[in-house]
Amino acid sequence: MPDHIIVVHRWTDQYADYAGYLDHTAHRVSYVTTERAAEHLPVEQAAALRLVDSTENQKAVREAVDSLAADVAPPTRIVALQETDLDLAAALRDELALPGPGTDELRPVRDKLLMARRLTEAGIPTPPTAQAPDHAAVQDFAAVHGWPVLVKPRRGTASSDVTRIDAADQLADYTLPPDTEMIVQPWLPDQILHVDGVFTGQRLGAWRASRYLNTCLDFTAGQTLGSVEVDDAALLERIGALTLDAAAALLPHASVFHLELFLSDTGALTVLELGARPGGAEVPFVWREVHGVDLMAAAFAHQTGTPDPTPATLPADGPIAGWLLVPPSVPQPCRVTSVTVPDTGAYAHRAPEAGRTMDRGGYEHAGVRFRFSGADSAEVETAVLRTARQTVLQCEPVDAAAPPRLVLVGCGNPPYRSYALQSLAATTETALVQPHEPDWQRAHIDDRFLAADTADTDAVTVAVAALLTGHPGPGGVMTWDETLLATTAEAARRLDLPHLTPRAVRACRDKLTTRRLLAAAGVPSARFHHAHDLAAAQAAAAELRLPVVVKPRGLAGSVGVTLATTPAEVERAWEQATTSSFPGIDPLAGAIVEEYLTGPEISVDCVVDQRGVHVVNVARKRLGFAPWFEEVGHLVAPWRHEPWALDVEAVVTAAHSALGLRTGVTHTELRLTPDGPRIVEVNGRLGGDFIPLLGQLSTGVDQVAAAAALALGHTPTLTPTRDRCAEVRFLYPEHDAVVRSLDIRAAAACTGIADAVALAAPGTVLRLPPRGVVPRLAALIAVGDNPQRCAAALDRAQREVHSSLEPYDS
Repeated sequence: MPDHIIVVHRWTDQYADYAGYLDHTAHRVSYVTTERAAEHLPVEQAAALRLVDSTENQKAVREAVDSLAADVAPPTRIVALQETDLDLAAALRDELALPGPGTDELRPVRDKLLMARRLTEAGIPTPPTAQAPDHAAVQDFAAVHGWPVLVKPRRGTASSDVTRIDAADQLADYTLPPDTEMIVQPWLPDQILHVDGVFTGQRLGAWRASRYLNTCLDFTAGQTLGSVEVDDAALLERIGALTLDAAAALLPHASVFHLELFLSDTGALTVLELGARPGGAEVPFVWREVHGVDLMAAAFAHQTGTPDPTPATLPADGPIAGWLLVPPSVPQPCRVTSVTVPDTGAYAHRAPEAGRTMDRGGYEHAGVRFRFSGADSAEVETAVLRTARQTVLQCEPVDAAAPPRLVLVGCGNPPYRSYALQSLAATTETALVQPHEPDWQRAHIDDRFLAADTADTDAVTVAVAALLTGHPGPGGVMTWDETLLATTAEAARRLDLPHLTPRAVRACRDKLTTRRLLAAAGVPSARFHHAHDLAAAQAAAAELRLPVVVKPRGLAGSVGVTLATTPAEVERAWEQATTSSFPGIDPLAGAIVEEYLTGPEISVDCVVDQRGVHVVNVARKRLGFAPWFEEVGHLVAPWRHEPWALDVEAVVTAAHSALGLRTGVTHTELRLTPDGPRIVEVNGRLGGDFIPLLGQLSTGVDQVAAAAALALGHTPTLTPTRDRCAEVRFLYPEHDAVVRSLDIRAAAACTGIADAVALAAPGTVLRLPPRGVVPRLAALIAVGDNPQRCAAALDRAQREVHSSLEPYDS
């Protein structure tokens, strides 16, 4: 049976290159991860992907592994490279009878009390260690070993919940963490070293020893954390001997390790603890970049049974590496207000953007990160200390309980989106970024506005950050403008705010990428070809068989999309697709020729969060102006009783998975073909044409409020409160025309009409498809108990619309 390797992954930075470690085309590799961490994974090459809210949610991870076993194949290996995930991975290996480190093998390097006992039994110096179930145990330990003491979790990571207690009165004020086994050790004033490398099972492979310039415990208290590799040959010889003894006592098989030692003033070495995993912070990066060795690759090889790619040793006279972490000026959660990064010798650094929210643990989210390389330890230490003194990460606290602020990027056309801004402002404090001064929006945003070029990602990021800076509560960002999705997604990524990822947005915006990803995932869609010239378009049409649809790769609103039934029409459709434009959108190279899908067309609006894909409402699309696909109306009506309902949900869910759509609201268009539902396109935004408003009128679910909740990291309310119909009908001129007057007052007063909206002001030129873009006079919105009542109300209202139009001749 072919192998199936399941990787449990949590990092959001590029700590591991899984596709480089194992050929994903020759092996089936699946991932259990979080949405944020999925960004750097080779998801297009993966056999499958399952998202969880956290890899520390054992129930969710187990369910994900069960799902992968059922949908792909039973796993043959489980891989987890981050320390916090090691225990669950070991338990899963035991339960599934898989090779690799199991619970018993892992226990001596995860259980710090057992670790101390093993080291002591092997004659390896280690601090006295005892259980600390209560204050009395800590007091008794201090009576023997003296104050201060450290109280820490028996199975902890990265100094989390480690507390120094200096005296009995301080102990009285200390509360032991509930439901956590704790131990107590003496606090030692010694220098702390760390040793990273590979243990082959018999000897040390490549390894390096480093000296912390302070301590991990100090770092949790807000101080910088630095490290410099040791170049003292005599000290390294003693470190190597002790490291080998400790690894042999705790590691029964080959493993990457991270060992921490005490070095006293007298030169004595004492083993603090050893982890069977690569070191954290910048250790994996400096090893790859300075020493040319990937410790993550070695750990992956050990867990998958593949050859370890690391060299036997490192050159003794090689370069010296170091790193530095500078934390924010206030505890997390906080928001970055300014960053000062000096030019003091680091070969690489990563700093959070001004305005970025910092609310996640782990060294990768610790603050400003630096990496160094030099000829000797003294040179590197000087650079690290100088950088630590001059770097400032100024932040302001964020009160998670304070009211949030949501920044809207772009506002769209007022007639189409005024209801949405009104709904947004009713649910949360709203700010706005757009290129020009607001007018009608002022009632909803007050003075919370900044002008910026919304096509410029840097400008948008700066503006959003500025609107959030100084606000005491959480923040978020969103857009409902198709043309601004890419810039908004990138700004959200830089500021660490919830949003569809830039990769997911690109997958939707480029219709060619959409088609390719859906095809690769086996999601029912249209057969297609990408054509770069007319000859290729004609050949594609012949291969697909007429009729075909010719469309631009980008654009929006069905602009440039044409049905072609003859070779001559293919030529005209090609011209239309390659010359059409939509304000603010790049049409991209070439055009798509795809099979024509027959059957009714619907759109499906979804809310996507960590729980999955939730279908909120379905709209039946009204099309006109053939052979162009002009949307002349939409009907939202009850749909779950329809024979296609379950199939539509399944296809839409699969499409979201294939395109990586995992946080936000989406608008998917499908055809209900004789062979079942097939995807036309997927959009990573609220639907247009008043469809979200129709959904609220028909079901009571406010999609705008749901989008706001997701942008703020909250769980939206999606429970319907009613079940009726709502329909919009768009009115068009009978010919190209200039609007002289439009009166919809009588139409708005008709029974069953929820709203009548003027879409063309006097003087507007309306050119019918394919010459114009959505050349509409007005929109009539009706509500009724069934589609027939909606249609009757719309008919009555349409007769009451009065306009004066002057023929337009270009």
